[in-house]
Amino acid sequence: MYQAEQTVAVRKAVAYPGLLGEHLIAEKTRAAMAVQQEALYAAREFLRSQGFTELLPPLIGPVTDPGARGAKALDVDFYGHTYKIMTSAILYKQASLRGFPKLFYIAPNIRVEPPETVDTGRHLVEFHQIDVEIAGGTREDAMDTAAGLLTHVVAHVFDTVPDVLRQLGRDPLDFAELLTGKFDSCTHTEAVQRLRDQGHPQSPDAEINWAGEEILSREADRPFFITDYPKGSRGFYDRENPQDPGVLRNFDLIAHGGFGELVSGSEREADYATLVTRMRESGENPAKYDWYLRLMREGLPASAGFGMGLQRLIRFLTGLDALWQVSAYPKLPGVVSP
Repeated sequence: MYQAEQTVAVRKAVAYPGLLGEHLIAEKTRAAMAVQQEALYAAREFLRSQGFTELLPPLIGPVTDPGARGAKALDVDFYGHTYKIMTSAILYKQASLRGFPKLFYIAPNIRVEPPETVDTGRHLVEFHQIDVEIAGGTREDAMDTAAGLLTHVVAHVFDTVPDVLRQLGRDPLDFAELLTGKFDSCTHTEAVQRLRDQGHPQSPDAEINWAGEEILSREADRPFFITDYPKGSRGFYDRENPQDPGVLRNFDLIAHGGFGELVSGSEREADYATLVTRMRESGENPAKYDWYLRLMREGLPASAGFGMGLQRLIRFLTGLDALWQVSAYPKLPGVVSP
């Protein structure tokens, strides 16, 4: 678990350039970067073998992902226009499907998380996602791709740097069920009921909260999917199930062992009128999304996709306590750092 003394240590480390240098030469940092290098190699290898094209993501734009869940985007002056630094490039993934029907990014993201999240071990201001999108894809296609990607990455890392993982205390037996490629699944409603049966006060109308996610994660011996989140708990781009109004065609992939969410994804809403309605329902001004809606009106393919948190993946592989330990240049919520 993430301890208070670790929070104090990282506050000091990231607040002063000299101590950041100490973090960069720490054994655990070097080990995490060795694992990260192999994980990125394996992710690219898997996705390219499945016919995906890697694009370099945009860093700024007139709008960014509105579903950042409590975090804020940073503004920049772009020749007299206020642009946003990307909290997620999901809208650009959809726009790119006309030319690239199967694509992925290794995408940097910046989210100004609330300062109170500094102690969770789960949040960074700067992080990366392995972002994947499939034109014509279903939720099941995205889930299968996410499961295959995770399985391939874990197998590759244990094949290439087993000594590093062993030094970090990671036992291959802890990943044996994962490597079968057979992941469990439950609906959001089922997950809520399981938590309530254990006395955890999880709202049926909201995301599974961090404490609930950890409870479910620690009970599992392999990653598992949670599907069918309620409408209103996610961004306007998650497609509503036409056969089950109020329920979204989306999913999270939760790692076992207490490490929580690794992946979040969905089928995307591709109907122009429905998108405008969903924007308004979520309190968004459609005029902000003019370029995106123009493309949608002209015709973007229906799709499905996901984002896999890179730092969360590396933390899961290494077993380290917090995301700052698997980032070379950690920037924590509320901590001013170089």
